[in-house]
Amino acid sequence: MNKRKLGKTHLMVSEVGLGCWQLGGDFGPVADSQADEILNAAIENKINFFDTADVYGAGQSERYIGAAVPAANSELIVATKYGREAVTYPDKYSLTNMRDALKRAQDRLQRDTIDLIQLHCIPTQVMAYGEIFDWLRTVQQDGLVKYFGASVETVAEAQLCAQQDDLATLQIIFNLLRQRPVKELFDITKELEIGVIVRLPLASGLLSGKYSASTQFAATDHRNYNKDGAAFSVGETFSGIPFEKGLELTEQLAKFKPSDITMAQFAMRWILDHDAVSTVIAGASSPKQVAQNVSVANVAPLSEDIHADLYDFYLNAVEQHIRGVF
Repeated sequence: MNKRKLGKTHLMVSEVGLGCWQLGGDFGPVADSQADEILNAAIENKINFFDTADVYGAGQSERYIGAAVPAANSELIVATKYGREAVTYPDKYSLTNMRDALKRAQDRLQRDTIDLIQLHCIPTQVMAYGEIFDWLRTVQQDGLVKYFGASVETVAEAQLCAQQDDLATLQIIFNLLRQRPVKELFDITKELEIGVIVRLPLASGLLSGKYSASTQFAATDHRNYNKDGAAFSVGETFSGIPFEKGLELTEQLAKFKPSDITMAQFAMRWILDHDAVSTVIAGASSPKQVAQNVSVANVAPLSEDIHADLYDFYLNAVEQHIRGVF
């Protein structure tokens, strides 16, 4: 497993991390044994970066990580998020609220200090006002967290957060169906040494190429209940692309793929070819999928011609179908 520096921190993270949203049950039910197997497989495959949030399964994802990822192993890095609990979002933020939420997260993660705390897609106006970043500095000085960053929905929000000179990371949606950061963000993050954490690398699994028009998702799976943005930002599900259109676009994207790799490897290799990216937090529903995600580290970079063709395809065939602000 290759490692990359996480922005201006001292942390070296595996270029393929584990996204742990699914451990909260929002991709369908998860058994305790299944969660343990996924986390253990990640560690065995040399993944050292785990990303979660306090609202994933009302803390269940954090509890699974706390039980499986030993705090004594300083090479295993855990990032969580704050700001989307019902008692907080959208306008009940305060230093006391943040401190209490972090202490609860510490208990669930079984860690005295959280490696990285990220604002969790909070309202743009709260970020723009700026006081919440002062609170992050306070909890950092108190030793509750080592570093802080922000998980955002749009490029404009990422640019806004980047104005905070001690921001360590930005977590963004970036994949073959959401290419705007290449031209509008990455020069900024590289200049300011902000680590980029990529979520939804396969667009909720769409870019794996394994789905069809007959695919059915569980009632508790956000790919069912949020496919049109009924519960939260539509961009978090299939990257904002209608499912049927996404199937069509994935089939067309496969024509650019080298014949010796899978569609999932192709999609993730494309992301890792961008040196602004620190890590890709791919989710997994089984140990086998963890191994499949990790295999992209051994795939050769794509050619400049393929990158150019993919960007042209995005502009001409994809971006017009993205719903929501991005």
